[in-house]
Amino acid sequence: MGEHPKPAVRLKRLKRLLRELAKFGTVGAFGFLVNVAVFNLCIHTFQLAPVRSGVIATAVAVATNYLGNRYWTYQHSDKRRISKEASLFLLFSAVGLVIENGALAISHYGFGFTSPLADNIAKYGIGLGLGTAFRFWSYRTWVFRRRASALGRGADDLTAEEQREHGRVLL
Repeated sequence: MGEHPKPAVRLKRLKRLLRELAKFGTVGAFGFLVNVAVFNLCIHTFQLAPVRSGVIATAVAVATNYLGNRYWTYQHSDKRRISKEASLFLLFSAVGLVIENGALAISHYGFGFTSPLADNIAKYGIGLGLGTAFRFWSYRTWVFRRRASALGRGADDLTAEEQREHGRVLL
């Protein structure tokens, strides 16, 4: 069995996770507003199909969220690997896009729920919720890793496994 951290260390990690979740949520809320605005603009102004509108809206929101997460939520992550980071961000965002718009496609084309309200509920109530959970996990696990030097400053606060991970922010 692995080492069990002291209660003070666990509390510190929990606070860090909650702070990270709050920042991620704030960036996500702004991205959500962008997503909804672009989605409804595409459908109602440009008369595009729902899934096409959803993909365009999600792509614009992903770009917005990358900037917010890169320069605020995960500002202390290793900037030396930014091209790899951006590639992974796009890969995981694409998976999130499929999750989010897959829920819309299933609702609209599979179940025949074609009203604007049904499209918004499927895309944002179901798809975005599932996609956001996936994105949070994947971004914090694989994309925005902490610098190894940042781990050295508080190495006594980390388990041996976390120290070996060099940058993965874990609970």
